Amino acid sequence: MVDIEDPKQHDETQEPITMTTSPSVEAQHDSLEELSKCIEVLLHASEAPLTAHALKKHLSLSTKELNQTLEVLQQRLDTGVLRLHETASGYRLQISDDYSSLIQRTFPQRQERLSQALLETLSVIAYKQPVTRSDIEHVRGVTLSSNILRQLFDKGWIVEKGFKDTLGHPALLHTTAQFLDAFGLSHLDELPPMPDMETIRAMS
Repeated sequence: MVDIEDPKQHDETQEPITMTTSPSVEAQHDSLEELSKCIEVLLHASEAPLTAHALKKHLSLSTKELNQTLEVLQQRLDTGVLRLHETASGYRLQISDDYSSLIQRTFPQRQERLSQALLETLSVIAYKQPVTRSDIEHVRGVTLSSNILRQLFDKGWIVEKGFKDTLGHPALLHTTAQFLDAFGLSHLDELPPMPDMETIRAMS
């Protein structure tokens, strides 16, 4: 007689098949969640906004990993009062705008009231830069006080960069990254339409 091989017996003698699986979705999420906490810690501890480059360097992240982690962080922050905000100088945490009126009522001494002349001057520079001092005076219709420019320089909101190719070669004024940070902007393109001088005066 010819022995017929039992398929079951054959299967029992085969080497077990090892399956290699990629990390689970849950594990990936846990990893991103932990990284998002690290970013939150760094932003809390930093006195200035942190750039994407700095965050990637400190946490050894790729651009894709950083973007995914920031999304996780923002989702978690959405349940609280803080928001992740990107300015010209990098990322920072700030209190939601929903609570600005509460802060203003409770801590009025923290609110810096900018003068009408300063607001007008800053607006002209921001919207029409680069401009010279005489350009600002032409738009505002009044002589520009040196003290106003000094205040803007001291705040780090404006800087001289280049000279206009006219008689006397007056310095050209530009806004800075500190100006964008102060007003919560990433780029000048985010500025709202330029208000007229009467609207600016009403703000002062």
